[in-house]
Amino acid sequence: MGGRVLSAVVLLSGGLDSSTALGLLVRTDPEVTALSIDYGQRHVREVEAAEQVASHYGVPHRVIDLTGLLTGSALLGEVEVPEGRYDDESMSATVVPGRNLLFIATAVAYAAGHEMAEVVIAVHPGDHPIYPDCRPEFHGPLAEAVRAAYGVTLRTPFVYMPKDRIVVAGAAIGVPYDLTWSCYQGGEVHCGRCGTCVERIEAFMLAGVPDPTTYADPDYARSVL
Repeated sequence: MGGRVLSAVVLLSGGLDSSTALGLLVRTDPEVTALSIDYGQRHVREVEAAEQVASHYGVPHRVIDLTGLLTGSALLGEVEVPEGRYDDESMSATVVPGRNLLFIATAVAYAAGHEMAEVVIAVHPGDHPIYPDCRPEFHGPLAEAVRAAYGVTLRTPFVYMPKDRIVVAGAAIGVPYDLTWSCYQGGEVHCGRCGTCVERIEAFMLAGVPDPTTYADPDYARSVL
């Protein structure tokens, strides 16, 4: 890390939530590093978006290659990405076993040894129904273990905050949502039909914030919401 002072590592996926977390943090903390993980996901659009968001905020951006360590998910291209809402049973195909545990371990290893360092991950309630490693009961004990073993604080600022409130908070400080990427399909534009596209559309609608995203199918979400 070149002797640079480090106070926080933000796990930056390039999506709406983690970009908001970064935007809020850099307002008060100048010593932030954005950390993205290449875990063999079916496209690189989210990592490219993360690079753009980090550049927008002028923070260092590291991409860690962990390809080949995770299996068993549509997000790795092993099966087709399901369409619909996150609370649909079919969305279980998008679970990546061990992903957040691996991501947090990587970020903690990066931050360890820096006094008062913290790791920030932007999990939120919309993830809770199908992603067990996004729930408070997962992160609470893990935060205690990480602090006791390594002196690193694990923060989950949005773990109780609905996604539309995240959008409201981010819009208020000018988070560049036009640079972010959510879609699981990774095409030229957001598909508008996968779970994360539907959730993104709903969040902007409920927040009353204009959505800068181009969707291949902008009407599908309204039919399932």
